[in-house]
Amino acid sequence: MTFSEAEKAAIVSIWDKVSGHVEEIGAESLERLFLSFPTSKTYFSHFDLSHGSKDLKRHGGKVVEAIGNAAHHLDNIDGALSALSDLHAQKLKVDPGNFRLLSHSIEVTLAAHFPKEFTPSVHAAWDKFLSTVSSVLVSKYR
Repeated sequence: MTFSEAEKAAIVSIWDKVSGHVEEIGAESLERLFLSFPTSKTYFSHFDLSHGSKDLKRHGGKVVEAIGNAAHHLDNIDGALSALSDLHAQKLKVDPGNFRLLSHSIEVTLAAHFPKEFTPSVHAAWDKFLSTVSSVLVSKYR
């Protein structure tokens, strides 16, 4: 997937705002995922899923950091997320549909935190970006 210069700028502009708050944004995104799609909790039975828990912050931070890594490699997201794709496909075996659901939860969280900046064009760029990230993460399931 290729991104236009405007899309790249939109993705990076929001990432720059998120980068100092990865655990907060990540934990909130996971909480939204679990509240909206309770079956997604299946893979986290060993986590404390209560609001603001260390587990949510730690894992949410990892998720958002991986997204930041992809945001810094928009011309090679496949390469940037290759190891993470291997992990999910070969070891964790998370239902691939959950990546799309998490992407939606992340977008809602970003829109809630950055309402002025998350314009329709920025939303479209992030939707395309997170869709690409999801596709890369499930690419090795086949």
